[in-house]
This record gives sequence, C-alpha cells and structure tokens, in this order.
Amino acid sequence: MHILLVATAFNSLTQRLHAELRDHGHSVAVELAVHGESLTDAVRRHEPQLVVAPMLKTAIPREVWTAYTCLVVHPGPVGDRGPSSLDWAIHEDVGEWGVTVLQADAEMDAGDVWASVACPVPPVAKSDLYRGEVADAAVAAVLLAVQRFASGTYSPRAQTEGGAGRARPYLDQSVRRIDWASESTETILGKLRAADSQPGVLDELLGAEWYLHGGNREYELRGHPGDLLATRAGAVCRATTDGAVWIPELRARRRPGQPPTFKLPAVTALAGRLPAVPQSPAPSRPDGQRRVWSDISYREERNVGFLSFSFPGGAMSTTQCRRLLAAYREACSRPTSVLVLGGGRVFSNGIHLNVIEAAEDPGAESWANINAIDDLVEAVLKTTDRLVVAAVGGYAAAGGVMLALAADEVWCRAGTVLNPHYRLMGLYGSEFWTYTLPRRVGPAVAERLMRQALPVSGTAAQRLGLVDRLVECTPQEFASEAARLAGHLASLPAVQERIAAKKAERDHQESLRPLAAFREEELAHMRRAFFDPSAPYHALRRAFVRKEKPLRTPPHLGVAVPGARVTDQLRSEPLVTGPAPENSAPEPNACYQEG
Repeated sequence: MHILLVATAFNSLTQRLHAELRDHGHSVAVELAVHGESLTDAVRRHEPQLVVAPMLKTAIPREVWTAYTCLVVHPGPVGDRGPSSLDWAIHEDVGEWGVTVLQADAEMDAGDVWASVACPVPPVAKSDLYRGEVADAAVAAVLLAVQRFASGTYSPRAQTEGGAGRARPYLDQSVRRIDWASESTETILGKLRAADSQPGVLDELLGAEWYLHGGNREYELRGHPGDLLATRAGAVCRATTDGAVWIPELRARRRPGQPPTFKLPAVTALAGRLPAVPQSPAPSRPDGQRRVWSDISYREERNVGFLSFSFPGGAMSTTQCRRLLAAYREACSRPTSVLVLGGGRVFSNGIHLNVIEAAEDPGAESWANINAIDDLVEAVLKTTDRLVVAAVGGYAAAGGVMLALAADEVWCRAGTVLNPHYRLMGLYGSEFWTYTLPRRVGPAVAERLMRQALPVSGTAAQRLGLVDRLVECTPQEFASEAARLAGHLASLPAVQERIAAKKAERDHQESLRPLAAFREEELAHMRRAFFDPSAPYHALRRAFVRKEKPLRTPPHLGVAVPGARVTDQLRSEPLVTGPAPENSAPEPNACYQEG
C-alpha cells in the first residue's frame, strides 16, 4: 500500500512509523505541514491510498479528509481530546494511558476509531515515555489500523460520551508553575517530568526567567526551599520543602524581538549568574548503600561491568565526552570479561549542537567536541582485553550510532530507530564511521545509508548487520534484560577465546591501515565544515538548535520509499562511489530529529 505520512516535523514517532511501515512492505513518503505550502496540493500530488498523521499540530484540510481516508495518531485513550494529552496523563500521575488512531473529520480528535492500544505510564520523563511506551503503542495501533483499512471490511467505531478521558485544554504555565515554598519533591518532579522536552516549566531563578527542563531526585542534600545547593555534571541542585531536585537543563525565556532561545546545561546557561555553590560529584562506583543521581554510573555483577550514561536528548558535549571517556577507562581497569556500554532509554545522538551554538567560537567548539567523541570511540575500538557490548535502549543517530558500532556486539531494543548518517547537518562525519560501518554492512550499503539519510528500524538494522541482537522487551525491562544477556555471555567458555581472537584481529587491521589514518581523513573533512563560515553546517546547526520551521518538505522525505524490505533495496541500488559531499546538504532545517 502507498501511505503518506503528514506531520509537523519528522520527529521520533514519525521516523519510527516511516521505518516500521516500510518493514511491513508498504511504500511510504512524508509531507511536512509547512506554512505557505498547500497541504491539499501536496497530498493530491502523492495520490496515496492512505494518509497517516503521526504528529500534526494543525488540522487536516477538509479537502483532504473528504477525499482520502486520513488516520490521526492521538496519544491518549478513546474519548480523550486536546493538545496536551500526554502532559495531563503525567501531571495527574495516571498508571495507564493509551494511543488512539482515529479518522480525521471536522472536529479535532473526535473522529471514528480505527484502533486503540493501551500502554503503561512509568514515572519517567515525557520524552522517554513518548519515545518508549507511547511509541510502542502507537506503532501497534497504526499497524492494526492499516491492516483493518486494507481489508476493506472493517468499519471504524464512533466515539461515545462514556469513553475514557475528556476534552481538555492546553496545559499552560499557570498549571505547570512550581511553588517551591509549599510543594513536595514528588509534586515538583511530576511537573518537571510532564514538561522535560517541551515546553519546560517557566520559573524565576537568580533574577531571570527560565524554562526548567528535566528533573531528578536528590537523596541527601537539604536547604531552604528554592535555594541552589550544589552543581553536578552541569546540573544544578535546588532545594524543595522535603528534599531537593537536580535540574539538568535551562532555557532562557525569549525576549520580544530576539531570536528563539534553546536548552543548555544548567551550569552553562547560568554562567556569570551562578553563586558560589559547592560541586557535588557522584562517586565513580556507588557502594550500593547510597542512592545518588548521576548522568554516568558504573556497577558490576560478577564478571560483567555496566557503564551507563544518560545525557538529555542524547547529545554529548565536549565535557560529557571527556567525563564518559574517563569513566570508560576506569571501567576497563576492573577485572571483568564483558563491559556493557549504555543500557538506558537514551543512547547517543553525537555531538552537542546546542552547546556548540552557544559557544563564543562555534567552529572551535565543534572541533573540540568531535575530537572528544573520537577519543571515546577510539578507546572502545582499542579495548582488546574484554568484550564490549553496546546496549542501545533508545534512539541513536550520527556519532551515537558509530559509538555503538565500535563495540564488539550491538544489542538493540526492538522499537529502537537508528539514523546512521550525517548529511542532514551538512557534515561528512567522523567517529571512525569509515572503518566501522563498512566492516559491518559492506562499503556499498554503508555509502547508501549515508546518502539516503533515512531512519532504520531495529529489525532492518539487524538484517543489515548493524545490530547483532534485537531484544524484545518493554523500555522499562531493557536494562535488566541486557544485564541478564550479558551475564550469560560472560559465562560462556568461549569468551576468553573470543577476546584473544579480537586482539589478534585488531593487531592485523592496524597493520593494514591504522585507526589513526581513518580518523585523520575524516577530520580533514570535518575541519573544513567547522572552520568555513559559509559551509552549510553552520546554517543547518543554527536552524536545528533554534527549531526554525522548515521552508518545505526535504526532497529525500517526499519521495516514496518502496516497502519491499529496506535491506533488499539498500543492497540492490546502483552504487555511487563516495559518500555524499558536504555541499550536498539540504536547506536549513529541512529535517528535525528531536522527539
């Protein structure tokens, strides 16, 4: 079936549906709802058999939904309506929610129901919930709705007044606002979780207005409610009535006539304002008796080490890369035979474009950042005394994918989406991709993945050889399931033989072409992009960071991608020698990858 995805942005859910529908044999194209462009004309141009709207902030025109069956993905149970459905669910601390696929009509979220799938609501941030449990339910609901539509015999059912939920308003800042003098830690964490990605919680701090993004519980520090108590890993700790919370990111409130603001590590955002509060570093290896929040942690179970990290949005700044590298080196000093890297809900999306954009010299900061992440990837590639497993529990892109590919095995949660490319940011790429990607999928497929710049599902990634093991589990279960599998791997008699063979192979490859040669060649391309003010990278980065609306649907999304297994397509297309050049980048902000 030819399916057209209509969306406000090519966000995480739209990407996942694009990949999953292709996996199920459908031909898929995307049209973004762009201001000044006729969505009606765009849909007619595609002549789809079905229109699906995974994330659309505007109404589908009457001319479209009367001419085509249009299925809208609503992140709420049957009967729930309104633009802040998921926010309200987290705000009200519900235990179960759902996703409904309904037919577009004259009233928003009121059309007939084609499918509805329930999902749990664990106490996690909205972005984690959206990319995890909600996305799983959305995929299941859309696939069911598509199957029912294709049958030609199913009649969608009308919503009833007695259905779950109700029509609710936008959850604005009057409801989100925190009263530090009276509200508990749990209440504050709930408000922060419901707004962690967007829109944040508007607050006053140190004489200015900020949107607070993200929140984690502090277990020991105490102080006067509202006061800043300490810093850790770029976050600030703020006292509550009965404890304290760590706030990792802040975004300045936009002033009239000024450009849009963007999220930054809290300590970076408060530079020049932050009072002299102590640093409170987390222990590198928790003793198991204290509960401590940190974005990097290490633990051991028998002969397996687990180095976990969770950076907001998966972006890794120069500082974060260096801290993770130090933790990795310490983990490698431990007497383990298997080291698991990752395991959380977010893996990595590569360099930190927001921190780069805020730097006094973005080119120099880009260069520092790419070298810092290269150092980390190189350390993983040169680890020859143990097996390294990359446990990818959430979305990964660009350098984050290449960090995973540096490991001996890549384990992916089913439902994870990979974007193994750099072109949409006007970059050639680094992180040793010219070594790790071809060795897994072959040079022809590696070049096509880079050129197409399309998301790849975990299932397709396993078929291609990007992923070694697909783990069928919920987002909440992934860490424990990865731990179980790693324990089994470490117990196998052949582990030491694999480690010895790994070292011999690394020595052999180094004699053929040193890793330093791959790095030098890649960085030569990156240097030109970073230090040339006219390079597309700078405009693309600026547009991405400031969330500028795209001018049109990027060409690579508007073309229908055949659904005859994406792996077959990648292997059968004619080979064009060499990766996409830097100057082939799309127009600024042609595509978003945030959730």
